[in-house]
Amino acid sequence: MPASPAGPAAEIAAGLCAPQARIAPKFFYDAEGSALFERITELPEYYLTRTERAILEAHGAEIGRLVGPGATVIEPGAGNCRKARALCARIAPACFVAIDISADFLHAAVAGLRATLPALDVRVLVADLGAEFSLPPDLPAGPRLSFYPGSSIGNFDPAPALALLRRLHALSGPDGALLIGVDLVKDEAVLEAAYDDAAGVTAAFNLNALRHLNRLAGTDFEPAGWRHRARFNRAQSRIEMHLEAADDTLVSWPGGRRRFRRGERIHTENSYKYRADAFAGLLDRAGFRTSTWWTDPAQWFAVFLART
Repeated sequence: MPASPAGPAAEIAAGLCAPQARIAPKFFYDAEGSALFERITELPEYYLTRTERAILEAHGAEIGRLVGPGATVIEPGAGNCRKARALCARIAPACFVAIDISADFLHAAVAGLRATLPALDVRVLVADLGAEFSLPPDLPAGPRLSFYPGSSIGNFDPAPALALLRRLHALSGPDGALLIGVDLVKDEAVLEAAYDDAAGVTAAFNLNALRHLNRLAGTDFEPAGWRHRARFNRAQSRIEMHLEAADDTLVSWPGGRRRFRRGERIHTENSYKYRADAFAGLLDRAGFRTSTWWTDPAQWFAVFLART
């Protein structure tokens, strides 16, 4: 009998064998996936990044006053560190901790951050947000600000989202804060276009996950045999992304296999959309004491500052 797979391979196999086959969104982010996501953020349909940036720019001075100088900024899912660069230039933190699952991409991003802000004490932590991790033990004393932009909280179902907010509460420490971006409910056509752009970049991003699985778990996916699908589920208030089999196909990996019928789907991502007052209530349930939020004029997106 072959040995049971361990680590990512075991998680991938379990997801593919589930009644509704699924791939965890973290498996989007190899080097190619991270680069594709950067392209997504620049697309005309993908309003999230530019809208959040506009809110942070419009209210940056007020955020800076509320946070105060000398904090340690911690960013889980730091990505290209571009948003952190603007934030750190504005609030003058004592230290910045960049956390991400994609090691090569993170180290390259941090090198750029250090070149732009050479006086800033920058730490790197390669970690999976879904697993336990520890911060560097020698961080400066003083308040901490957890920074979680981009509406990444939307990728978590309600119970895991609450659990993550509680972890961010603990990460922020006593007398700390959380600065978090949240995508808001809006017209379905706007939402669906943001996740199914005309240039096909989001489709390439979704399909690239199959190549990543081939390397991580020894699957034999043929990406050309799958189609990107995205739709807004109004009852769940979330965008759902899937990969749909173009024809009947058999996918195999060491120790397992699954036959997919034409039209059968693999669920790859959810992106929940919130109402601002409902998200404020979620922050309360996670243990934050008070929260302030700002939106753009169209109220498409919100940035919350919540105190521990």
